[in-house]
Amino acid sequence: MSVKTGTRLGPYEILSAIGAGGMGEVYRARDSRLNRIVAIKVLPTHLADRSELRERFEREARVIASLNHPHICTLYDIGEQDGVNYLVMEYLEGETLAQRLLKGSLPIDQVLQYASEVADALDKAHRKGITHRDLKPGNIMLSKTGTKLLDFGLAKLKQEVAPATPLSQLPTANDAVTAQGTILGTLQYMAPEQLEGQEADARTDIFAFGVVVYEMATGKKAFAGKSQASVISAIMSSDPQPLSSIQPMTPPALDRAVKKCLAKEPEDR
Repeated sequence: MSVKTGTRLGPYEILSAIGAGGMGEVYRARDSRLNRIVAIKVLPTHLADRSELRERFEREARVIASLNHPHICTLYDIGEQDGVNYLVMEYLEGETLAQRLLKGSLPIDQVLQYASEVADALDKAHRKGITHRDLKPGNIMLSKTGTKLLDFGLAKLKQEVAPATPLSQLPTANDAVTAQGTILGTLQYMAPEQLEGQEADARTDIFAFGVVVYEMATGKKAFAGKSQASVISAIMSSDPQPLSSIQPMTPPALDRAVKKCLAKEPEDR
């Protein structure tokens, strides 16, 4: 259930809805104590009754709070009111990389800048033993100060152990191309080991990073298809066209780096 404009969650007044995803609804709000605009992420009520999802939502707060980096969205606060669990984060002006990609590929200087910033943010997380597991253009905000990595709702701490379930044994998703809600992640950006239900680690993020950089540079999906099955087949068995065959001005070093990121075997990335 959506939170109405004017609702107060602690000292925060909801001003407007920003968007919604699999693990939360996001709102623009005002912090009445500091008189600043913030973003509030609320766990949807239809998920709040599931203890494992509440725990994942709370884990997101702990994960973000442990990461202090200029290209990772800052967490300000966490709270609960009348059964509503919420996170309070910095409000970012700009657009997501997914929105920008609707206009086509990015200039090479922007590709290199954004790729470097996201790589540095991931390195920070990986050094703390944290795997994002859902890196995609929709989770990268483009602001005046550069990129900001969002949404650690699927993040996994290295020491945690969870049973792995192959995609073939999970329920069918309603969406023809994405499997969000049936397996952790977003299908087009998932590494082969994720599709097989194996343990995700930093190398899984590296694969997704390669897919994102490929899309920034070419304006095309690295692995495309008209159905889940065709996308899965492409990820498991096909290599995308080299960047240079689509964008001839691509630096050879970037072409090699992306190809290495997209290796099928984690140890080859």
